Amino acid sequence: MSINKYEIFAQVARLGSLTKAAETLGFTQSGVSHAINSLESEIGFRLLQRSRAGIQLTGEGERLLQPMREVLQANIRLQEEIAAIRGLEAGTIRIGTFTSVSVHWLPRMMKAFLNDYPQIEFKLMEGDYQEVEEWLEEGQIDCGFFSLPTSDKLEVFPLKEDRMLCILPQEHPLCGAAFFPLARLAEEPFIIPKAGSDYDVQRVLKKAAITPNVRFEAGDDAAIIAMVEQGLGISILPELVIEGRNHHVHVMELEEPSFRSLGIAVHSMKFCSPATRRFLTHVQSWLDEQQLLQVNNT
Repeated sequence: MSINKYEIFAQVARLGSLTKAAETLGFTQSGVSHAINSLESEIGFRLLQRSRAGIQLTGEGERLLQPMREVLQANIRLQEEIAAIRGLEAGTIRIGTFTSVSVHWLPRMMKAFLNDYPQIEFKLMEGDYQEVEEWLEEGQIDCGFFSLPTSDKLEVFPLKEDRMLCILPQEHPLCGAAFFPLARLAEEPFIIPKAGSDYDVQRVLKKAAITPNVRFEAGDDAAIIAMVEQGLGISILPELVIEGRNHHVHVMELEEPSFRSLGIAVHSMKFCSPATRRFLTHVQSWLDEQQLLQVNNT
């Protein structure tokens, strides 16, 4: 059976759509449909159910999805080991990430990495912390960025302590204070990230034993900042989210300093591809260089 058919099936299962899978893979929809039909003919039973509601896996398809993903992952490692033996710096790195890392770190990390290894290909999947963890455990990605702690099943490499900061409208009466008093969170209209993206904020609230006056929930960092700009409330966000943005909010230290611990993880270093191992080393070196630059510029 063709590895390509496994890849097509895995993409259809992930996206729940023949059309979206075709767009992602650069095929026609009829080509994707033909590949799935061919795979089903070879194995002797249906893998997908097609209905007006969309595409769903059959019970047999559910059972085969993870083994097929493992075959695809093993094939990537095989091809990269062959390339490494031949002395070629080639391979694909599939990275799970979330918005603040995607915006502030990854583009510069990738650019520096590609200067040394121009044949490496990157594939990015963006989601919340839980989704990245699930993708890594399922073998859909090679490495993922996290706010720690994360699953004990993963091998984790801490990267940076990222300050949690309060953001207020610029005309807020507390803007002149030295820090934001946590007790005020129970009184001020609070804008909280949507469930699944709120772990960092929830840790701050739990540590302070505060129940905030939640007025709004937003699923995007930029939306939260925009709502604060318009005076709809206050919020708490990581420094990495706030820095480098052209915003009109007042940023304050919290009364009790709090941080999120950013890291990168793999399922197992033992089974990492050469390209992924090389990227992990690069990420840590890149951050060390950025920290040194910040120190020299202060």
